[in-house]
Amino acid sequence: MRSVFNFNPGPAILPEPVLESTSKAVLNFANTGMSIMEVSHRSKEFDALLVETESLLTEIMGIPENYKVLFLQGGASQQFAMIPINLLADGKTADYIDTGNFSKNAIKEAVKIGKVNIAASTKDDAYTRVPEQSELKLTPDAAYLHITSNNTIEGSQWKTFPVAGNVPLVADMSSDILSKPIDVSKFGIIYAGAQKNMGPAGVTIVIIRKDLADLCPDSVSNILQYTTHIKNNSCFNTCPVTAIFVVHEVMRWLKDMGGLKEIEKINEKKAAIVYDALDNSGGFYKGTVQKAYRSLMNVTFRLPSEELESEFVSQAGKKNLKGLKGHRSVGGIRASIYNAFPIEGVQALVDFMAEFRKSHS
Repeated sequence: MRSVFNFNPGPAILPEPVLESTSKAVLNFANTGMSIMEVSHRSKEFDALLVETESLLTEIMGIPENYKVLFLQGGASQQFAMIPINLLADGKTADYIDTGNFSKNAIKEAVKIGKVNIAASTKDDAYTRVPEQSELKLTPDAAYLHITSNNTIEGSQWKTFPVAGNVPLVADMSSDILSKPIDVSKFGIIYAGAQKNMGPAGVTIVIIRKDLADLCPDSVSNILQYTTHIKNNSCFNTCPVTAIFVVHEVMRWLKDMGGLKEIEKINEKKAAIVYDALDNSGGFYKGTVQKAYRSLMNVTFRLPSEELESEFVSQAGKKNLKGLKGHRSVGGIRASIYNAFPIEGVQALVDFMAEFRKSHS
């Protein structure tokens, strides 16, 4: 066990077995005598790893055959642009649901490419929830409907995904992918930066229904076309080899843990411990999200004053509870408890919360 509990929102904690296997591969990958950081992305050893990584992810998530898994670069931020570049044809409208910072960033990119309809926004509620289906004002023949499944900064999460009929549902799942089972067939595209639940920063996973890739105009630069990366199996250019290796190891760990149904149970248990501590603090700690929409991945809350929040973060750090400061745009406290975060760390946090409240009430 490490001495520090890492609550950082991303890059985030990785499983201990993954760190151990990666440390070995840094010295000698697949008996090549070369580090995983040195091996060619064209080598047969890495090609085998790439194929197995996609196979494991497909098995764990239940990805249908008419989808392709891509391992790209540029983070979710590049996907904010690639999605409308590939899918938003002239004369079409893309629907976006605004639930926080990252959905706003996605919208900013999309409006540079084509017409965007804000189908719903919870800005007036300070992003303390996500919209209900009845609130959505959808475009009947939209190019796609875009959502952010979990709002890392604000701490809200979709519990039931919106229904868009025949319109492809596109989801940024950067901070809750692999945290629970989902029906991939309900989505046209799922994308996620790996640095929260899947691996280190540097690789972005895109799960795309293959027919959608064919919508991209030929005039688009090759490297920005999904078809380019599909035809080249994510190796059109030098792919992020080391990051993909770590994703492979995380997939093995998840499978050993019992898959997504089991990890969901663990995540629910961890989140319940922290939220119970909030709700039973007599108002000293106040969650920032309406209860029905609380994230299982990012628990956000406030204290009676910003001064107390600063002291809370400082004292927590001295007890090796790291990364609890809320995002600079919203302040407060944020505990990110992704798949790899141990339940012992959650208990250490709530014990500290009780101690801090007692000494400052």
